[in-house]
Amino acid sequence: MKIKSCALIVSAVMVGAVGMSGCATKSFVREQVGAEDRKLDAEGRLIDAQGNRLDQDDQRLAGLDRTSREALERARAAGKLAEGKFLYEMVLSDDSVKFPVDRATLSPEAQARLMDFVNKLKSDNRNVYLEIQGHTDATGSPMLNKRLGEERAEAVRLFMNKQGVALNRMSTISYGQEAPVAPNKTRQGRAQNRRVVVIVLA
Repeated sequence: MKIKSCALIVSAVMVGAVGMSGCATKSFVREQVGAEDRKLDAEGRLIDAQGNRLDQDDQRLAGLDRTSREALERARAAGKLAEGKFLYEMVLSDDSVKFPVDRATLSPEAQARLMDFVNKLKSDNRNVYLEIQGHTDATGSPMLNKRLGEERAEAVRLFMNKQGVALNRMSTISYGQEAPVAPNKTRQGRAQNRRVVVIVLA
């Protein structure tokens, strides 16, 4: 009789242990599933946030003019920007820069404006990336205008470097006569097209 009692007790303990083990296993599984659900939720929120940021970038790109948009896209592709944020641009047109026909020399007026611009960059104390775009009117051949646009952009780049802007923060590109802002049929229009545009990106 004692043996049977002991056997029954042992059996009861084993069944209890198995039951407890089953409960523990279910609890463990629930915890694991819950952790995975939380992880998936977090990843879902991250994907949504990235999607929203891309949508905002697309909206910002749509609001820029063609040359500014291309500058931003090139900067992103070159890996020079963390977010590719367009800040503002400065246009040096014929009125202030006084680019003569077929020349890339900076006038005293242009240098004064560039000095003000450099001082603004320093006072803002921001790590920015500059793309300096050279533009020309339609006088002369497209090949010569491409070269002239690059010379004008490079003149601005070298001047700004002498004032303390790091060379690795600036790049140049020439559009030549490809992106006019005014008709080339008039003298005034051609003067507006002879310009340098500095795109400021962060």
